[in-house]
Amino acid sequence: MKVAYRAENLIDAHLVKHALEDAGIPAFVFGESLLGGMGELPLFGVLRVCVADESLPAAEAAVRALDLAGPGDGPISVEDSDPGLLPA
Repeated sequence: MKVAYRAENLIDAHLVKHALEDAGIPAFVFGESLLGGMGELPLFGVLRVCVADESLPAAEAAVRALDLAGPGDGPISVEDSDPGLLPA
């Protein structure tokens, strides 16, 4: 198994898993059961989406196509760019 994507949260992990499965690539989310753990576990980096070794190139292409690092916190639409009245 190879890591195709390191997720920051459970939603991203399952988004990638389902996108890979839709592309015909079996994928598994590892670290999901560790999210409620305490103590010595690291706070980040426990969620990994893994695929079979031979599926890694196709999985990496599918993850790139998702554009998970898309645009930042900009407005959703042109109408949202004007904040209107703001509190003092």
